[in-house]
Amino acid sequence: MAGSRTGRPPVQRTVRRPAGASRPRRDNPVRRLHARVQKAWDRPLTAYYLIFGGSLLITVLGLVMVYSASQITALQMSLPGSFFFRKQFLAASIGAVLLLVASRMPVKLHRALAYPILAGAVFMMALVQVPGIGMSVNGNQNWISLGGSFQIQPSEFGKLALVLWGADLLARKQDKRLLSQWKHMLVPLVPVAFMLLGLIMLGGDMGTAIILTAILFGLLWLAGAPTRLFVGVLSIAATLGVILIRTSPNRMARLQCIGATDPGPGDACWQAVHGIYALASGGIFGSGLGASVEKWGQLPEAHTDFIFAVTGEELGLAGTLSVLALFAALGYAGIRVAGRTEDPFVRYAAGGVTTWITAQAVINIGAVLGLLPIAGVPLPLFSYGGSALLPTMFAIGLLIAFARDEPAARAALAMRPRRFGRKRGAGGSAFARSPRRWNTMRRRASAARPSGER
Repeated sequence: MAGSRTGRPPVQRTVRRPAGASRPRRDNPVRRLHARVQKAWDRPLTAYYLIFGGSLLITVLGLVMVYSASQITALQMSLPGSFFFRKQFLAASIGAVLLLVASRMPVKLHRALAYPILAGAVFMMALVQVPGIGMSVNGNQNWISLGGSFQIQPSEFGKLALVLWGADLLARKQDKRLLSQWKHMLVPLVPVAFMLLGLIMLGGDMGTAIILTAILFGLLWLAGAPTRLFVGVLSIAATLGVILIRTSPNRMARLQCIGATDPGPGDACWQAVHGIYALASGGIFGSGLGASVEKWGQLPEAHTDFIFAVTGEELGLAGTLSVLALFAALGYAGIRVAGRTEDPFVRYAAGGVTTWITAQAVINIGAVLGLLPIAGVPLPLFSYGGSALLPTMFAIGLLIAFARDEPAARAALAMRPRRFGRKRGAGGSAFARSPRRWNTMRRRASAARPSGER
């Protein structure tokens, strides 16, 4: 280092900051990551990707677990080991077609289908009670045989019917500004819902009745029902539920099995306890796919109502938390779609579907964890059962269609690059191949998109 002219080393001077001046902040990687996550979370297509990706992952993982959990049951019934998996895969394939059709249908067509779907659901639910047509499975008279090993449960389609019809009804009344009157808010929504509940309870299926009640309350809450009105309907439903539980020894026994750690006298809590055993033996990462012990005849309904317990045993805590995270993402996306739309039908329908899937998942998982009574409802998109899978996948298609229909999402979809020589418009449809038109659409979409993100 060169010295000064006097031969002394140069003096290093320190610059003092004025009092009160703050030091410059270093780039915090945590804050940078949080900003990037927040930026991605606020993008217009976030709800679309969460609904599509979350439902796809749940369905695929459900197919894997149905194959693993049902092999022993199929072999015990002298059937091929892949018997239940093949039926579930067929139902998932048909459901995927329904999902794609529903996601491409305009909102007007969804509203036009509300009344036909409701009429068809009521007709099939009435046929269940006709001798020679309706079938009884596990003590519930709520099935119709389609020939061979194929059966259909009409009450599952009643959920979809109530969501579509209720959303269309409330949207029309909101357009006419009639929802401020309690009689227009309740009639005919509540009487029709109670009619569906009555048809379901004739077959003894209280689990599906609880889901339908949750959908009804969700629609009333979205419609802005006053607290006293909401509490009144809830009190009536709770009173009827208590009466139905008290008059059924089977339902009382299920209620007494909440939190049970021992099968009890007569093994009344056998299923609930062995579901806990399955979860407890899984540990953090599970015993391995296909290595469940409880599915070897110890755990009843291992591939249907208690498939979450087998998932915990084979995939461990990591697997069960992954399933919970997927359902949480799906629920958040549904709430986001319902909250950001200006179309009342979309808001009611998206909220109804989200209430349906979330409530059913909570009831199923809560029963497996021993926190709720066993209601006999499947885990949406995950458990075995084509009757439950088909309407649920159609409902997911509704959410996808609504998520694509948001103004910001339409603009973001219009900005996507061309694929296979064609470009995608606001609704996902293909337009002409002209480069001049594509550039025009890009300019229009850029002007319509305030965020500039996809």
